[in-house]
Amino acid sequence: MRGWMGKFRSLILFGALTLFLSGCGVENMTALKPEGYGANLLFDLMMISIAIMLFVFIIVMAIYTFVLIRYRQKKGQEDYIPKQTEGNKALEIIWTVIPIILLLVLAVPTVQATFDLADTGAKNDEDALTVEVTGNQYWWHFNYKGQEITTSQDLYIPTGERVYLDLKSSDVIHSFWVPSIAGKMDTNPGENVNSMYLEAYEEGVYWGQCAELCGPSHSLMDFKVIAVSQEEFDQWVEDMQNVDPKAQPETASAQEGQELFNNNCMSCHAIGSGGAGIAPNLTNFGNRTMIAGILEPTKENLVDWIVNPDEIKPGNQMPANLVSEEEASKIADYLLQLKHSEVTPESAGKNNQE
Repeated sequence: MRGWMGKFRSLILFGALTLFLSGCGVENMTALKPEGYGANLLFDLMMISIAIMLFVFIIVMAIYTFVLIRYRQKKGQEDYIPKQTEGNKALEIIWTVIPIILLLVLAVPTVQATFDLADTGAKNDEDALTVEVTGNQYWWHFNYKGQEITTSQDLYIPTGERVYLDLKSSDVIHSFWVPSIAGKMDTNPGENVNSMYLEAYEEGVYWGQCAELCGPSHSLMDFKVIAVSQEEFDQWVEDMQNVDPKAQPETASAQEGQELFNNNCMSCHAIGSGGAGIAPNLTNFGNRTMIAGILEPTKENLVDWIVNPDEIKPGNQMPANLVSEEEASKIADYLLQLKHSEVTPESAGKNNQE
């Protein structure tokens, strides 16, 4: 009895823990509150699946309960054998046809949604907005085709318009996932390019995440999709196209930081659309709401990141102790003033949960 009770208590504890942990996470990083076309399609399919499973569960439990009560062994019937139903054609047909019907109910909209989400042919249109997405350990790079704009970590898109993505990886397999507005798509190394599209209904900051185990900092490989109005997006594009990487900062500390950055960091990072591109583009760094995707945008956190990034994001490719803490402080002053556009995550409104 004690062993049975112990297992029962463990089951209750595990169930309570599972329920508790299911409430953890970021509010706008959920597939249960669709804010885009793709996410809405997937949510509808999920609801159909749940409805079918509930229907089957209720029917099976009703039959099980009826049989359990109706045909339970009664006193004096220890040797009684109920009437057997093997070979009953009517029953065989029923429990063969009903699952087929349920599978068709689920399969038809699933196939339709699959072809719909895979329809990226319009990205070849002259006025289509296409972004080349590259997954790296452990950050994301975005190149706006035909716009001469490159960014990292923050992907700006206009609302109400399909934005087509060509996805690849520079190292290992990653998976691009923005659950609130779209499904997920793998990014593969080599020449294989996968395509998908995003379409956000409303302005907002939507969190994204790598959904493929890609190394020790896989869980820290997040990014933001910032959906703004068409007017604000056009303004952002103009601002980003007119970035002057050599523009001099106002403060003396930031000016020293710019020189230190150019001497120590520009071989990997970039300001503007040029540069090596083997590390995150930092053009609009001062407008970001997170450092390295996980830290609050304070100077102290940025200095810690510059001096010893591996302690914060294990396995990343940024070298540690490249500069002293004093030099890192001046570089931080420079980076935090890089605000080349007035269109920021705060412009996106209600879904900015940071």
